[in-house]
Amino acid sequence: MIPAGIAEAASLFRARKLSPVELARACLDRIARHDATLHAFVRVTEDRAMDDARAAEQRLMRGEARGPLDGIPFAHKDIVNTAGIETTCCSRILAGHVPARDAHAAKRLAEAGTVLLGKLTTHEFALGGPSFDLPTPPARNAWDSARFTGGSSSGSGTALAAGLVLGATGSDTMGSIRSPSVFCGTTGLKPTYGLVGRSGVFPLAQSLDHVGPMARSAEDCALLLESMAGPDHEDPASSGREAKGIAAQIGGGVRGLRIGVIRHFHESDNRGSPAALANLDAALAVFRDLGAEVAEVTLSPLAEWHAVAATIMLAEAHAVHAPWLRTRFAEYGGIFRERVALGALIGSEQYLNAQRRRLSLCAEMARAFERHDVLVTLAQPGEAPPIDAVSRWGVLELGSFAAPFNVTGGPAVAFGTGFGEGGMPTGMQIAGPAFADGTVLRAAHAYQQATGWHARRPPIAG
Repeated sequence: MIPAGIAEAASLFRARKLSPVELARACLDRIARHDATLHAFVRVTEDRAMDDARAAEQRLMRGEARGPLDGIPFAHKDIVNTAGIETTCCSRILAGHVPARDAHAAKRLAEAGTVLLGKLTTHEFALGGPSFDLPTPPARNAWDSARFTGGSSSGSGTALAAGLVLGATGSDTMGSIRSPSVFCGTTGLKPTYGLVGRSGVFPLAQSLDHVGPMARSAEDCALLLESMAGPDHEDPASSGREAKGIAAQIGGGVRGLRIGVIRHFHESDNRGSPAALANLDAALAVFRDLGAEVAEVTLSPLAEWHAVAATIMLAEAHAVHAPWLRTRFAEYGGIFRERVALGALIGSEQYLNAQRRRLSLCAEMARAFERHDVLVTLAQPGEAPPIDAVSRWGVLELGSFAAPFNVTGGPAVAFGTGFGEGGMPTGMQIAGPAFADGTVLRAAHAYQQATGWHARRPPIAG
């Protein structure tokens, strides 16, 4: 038996109706049955998982459980360092790289008692994908294995949808948590910049990078965030803040919550699919019925936000990879190589102009948050495309709905709103000002409790 999510599993553990060992074994068996099709994992750590599960079970039997994550099956995106376990960013460049220490977030989750099932597929160095010329194949969508998962936290999204794990880490520089959460019908939070420490996580663009939780529901993301957040003395961007108590607060409902809808983002700047737009309108009606105040808000065109984010991301990513690009260029996959090489064409003038425009855009959004508690838009224009039809330039090609909230650094949660073409999930995102992580999760939780879309699972997970 594999529960629907973390909160349910923790409840079953407490009631002695399920044991961590039983759950870990069930997840490992499911991985063995389905991962040859889904390619969610790049490596499975079965021995480690069973050792973790037995230790969690012993704590539970002694009445010493560490909290709601104790005994929960978990996996890390393969850019997150795990001590003694190969971490390659799905690239030949880091083949055989075995870290000596856990990443900050991985250490905190291990201390909370999570059961490590392994490392999850990512686009190469969290940028290039889906790629078919890497050491491991790209992840495939659990709703339809011919479809794209989104990225770059691709394995995390499909592993959650298929019930292979109950929680996972993701990283988000320009939507890499939120894209797979929508395409795979799960839930993912890009926390406030600096809330979750990034030391031990391979960087893509350090002024835009976030590390966050991915799970089945907003409630589960809140439980994960409580453990993941906290001071990271090796991350210069760490806020030093904790996130304790967020999970207990998300049941407060949305009556009186002021929701601003950035309609021009998804109706004209980058128009969504018919199903995505209809499902978003239905979601806004749910919020009105729950007592929220819904109004329209206008910001700078999506293309401006996208251009700022893409310029910064490519310049900073090129700076990270420049030494290897000079000496090991052919060892990268073709898509990553072509995308990151664009960063060499961005000079200091363009980069600094993007950072200056970023400041003015941040001020603009701050003014919007004076009138609205949260902002809403799509997280992806529509349903997941066929995996072999994804543009080689990916997120760089069209206006990204995710990019504005990497530019500002505020929290944004993405989740499903129903289904569209081909029975594939559609979704939305709710964003807030800095450190309003609890507010965006509360809004998402209220919607999920009222609709239940998050509880729908693909046939493979039945």
